[in-house]
Amino acid sequence: MTPPHPAWLPVPAFRPVGSRRVRVTGTGLLVTTVRDEVAAAVAAHGGALVDDGPADLELVLVGGGSGEFDGSGEFGGSEEFTVARAGTTSVRAGGGAGLLYGFHHVVRLGEAAFAADFAPQRHAPRQPIRMLDHWDNAEVHPLMGQVERGYAGNSIFYADGRVREDLGRVAEYARLLGSIGVNRVGLNNVNVHRAEARLLTDLLPDVVRLADVFRPHGVRVHLSVGFSSPVTLGGLPTADPLDPAVREWWERATAAVYAAIPDFGGYVVKADSEGQPGPFAYGRDHADGANLLARALAPFGGTVFWRAFVYDHRQDWRDRATDRARAAHDHFAPLDGAFDPNVVLQVKYGPMDFQAREPVSPVIAALPRTRLAVEFQVTQEYTGQQKHVCHLVPQWSEILRFPLDGRTVGDLVDGVVAVSNVGLDRFWTGHPLAQANLFGFGRLAWDDRLAPEAVLDEWIGLTFEDPAARGPLRELMDDSWPTYERYTAPLGVGFMVTPGHHYGPSVDGYEYSPWGTYHFADRDGVGVDRTRATGTGFTGQYPVPWRDVYESPETCPDELLLFFHHVPYGHVLHSGKTVVQHVYDTHFEGVEEVVRMARVWAGLEGRVPDGVFGRVAELLAEQLRCATEWRDQVNSYFFRKSGVPDAHGRTIH
Repeated sequence: MTPPHPAWLPVPAFRPVGSRRVRVTGTGLLVTTVRDEVAAAVAAHGGALVDDGPADLELVLVGGGSGEFDGSGEFGGSEEFTVARAGTTSVRAGGGAGLLYGFHHVVRLGEAAFAADFAPQRHAPRQPIRMLDHWDNAEVHPLMGQVERGYAGNSIFYADGRVREDLGRVAEYARLLGSIGVNRVGLNNVNVHRAEARLLTDLLPDVVRLADVFRPHGVRVHLSVGFSSPVTLGGLPTADPLDPAVREWWERATAAVYAAIPDFGGYVVKADSEGQPGPFAYGRDHADGANLLARALAPFGGTVFWRAFVYDHRQDWRDRATDRARAAHDHFAPLDGAFDPNVVLQVKYGPMDFQAREPVSPVIAALPRTRLAVEFQVTQEYTGQQKHVCHLVPQWSEILRFPLDGRTVGDLVDGVVAVSNVGLDRFWTGHPLAQANLFGFGRLAWDDRLAPEAVLDEWIGLTFEDPAARGPLRELMDDSWPTYERYTAPLGVGFMVTPGHHYGPSVDGYEYSPWGTYHFADRDGVGVDRTRATGTGFTGQYPVPWRDVYESPETCPDELLLFFHHVPYGHVLHSGKTVVQHVYDTHFEGVEEVVRMARVWAGLEGRVPDGVFGRVAELLAEQLRCATEWRDQVNSYFFRKSGVPDAHGRTIH
């Protein structure tokens, strides 16, 4: 197997710690992990790990408690830590997890951790749940491959229908996740196929092996399970959540899992969605379904993550009343207060499906008595598939800081979850610069108040040794999400991708399909009317003031205009441009931006590792090709629909 690139934990990043005299005290598995990290660092950089006796120490790491799972739902003890410097830099934590996070905080600070004295600073995660879901298949799926919506090679977990024999790569990945504060991981696809379903039963010993690898880095494992498992695995005639035999089957299966993995995190469920079975088949609602599993997990401190991605995917494109954007709110808002305490409703950040631009989901404000987690997509399904540079941390920060019902999204949720973007590729994420999205997800999940540019600077500083490379890298990456948006689907309309694999443009690709992802472009205008006055009524799902802001084209933000309104091509935006001229201008500008990005990267030859330089150069050439294709297809489509020429006389075919 090809050795993985060290991502943001290369040996030089540990020089400030490893060149000093360090003491680690405390007991437990995670404290041992910290001690091992320090031992490796000082061996590489000439410092010393001092265990006993007086010494001229430069760093002291103190972890209280055992740091072990105590059976009550706590794993690794408290996650908070305090860092200070008074001649000696110190990190103090109430548990092994806090010490692990405090150690990596010092690594990120670098030499600044050992400069001027500073008063004690307390650090604690804003979100208790910081989770990555893997859409990995144990067997290769004929359409989706081994990792559904994965763009970095095959699964790091599975080969030949079961968990790999060699888990060295998984151990490196667990270390990466622990370093950024991710504390949970879902091990398999939410679309549970035949082989992965057996992870709950006869393949459970394989899950034990994975849990053993993640545990030293403070990461609890979860399984995606099929709602129909009592039928497909247990041989029962029904999976009705109110049937006593079904309840007993889940209780037995769950007890067996916890007997093997006492710190197992729980289940992830996609039900009644895109063909996956669920409680609707038995006339039950989603609270019935989620609570069935929650009650099986509750005695062990487990959690069920129940995805709110439920909608009609067999829609008639001529039906202007049925609106996919409405579906999650329609299904789940009436159930507020009906879910058990260990149910977390997992809500996509927008009402559609991880688009480059869509509004924040109103579901996040609609269930004040229900635990929620907001779901992101680190894997770039609709944002360039890790062939394009698209730094998504600014998007996630914008969403987490969005004021919804008097509080921010980050205030309203109990956790942040995302779909992972790693695979067997040497660079983990296929595109070396896409590693910044994985790193940035962990950092924002820990604290959504962090500035995106500061998070990017952290990643660049840890990953690239040459300081002269850091400014150009930030210039290339910092605005890459708006750049991607400029040359793809405009003004929040979304999709316009090639059906199936979702890469590259196809303006009408989903327009007449049953998936409900329409833009309704005709000769007079474009966009979806989601107003209360004349449309689907989706704006009414928002609290004040957004229900009124989005209702009118005069107050709706330009970047979301076509998501909420069908307008003429001559409609004048707040920018002063017409809709169609905005389409032309942004698509030309987007391609020009990619040309600039490639030029910036070319100037870094010799300042970044040769393998990284070559891979990124190839991918930027592909990004330019694809951006040009987007520009030409989208501009030509709207020129032919509208008949309005470009005001600047540029060539549109």
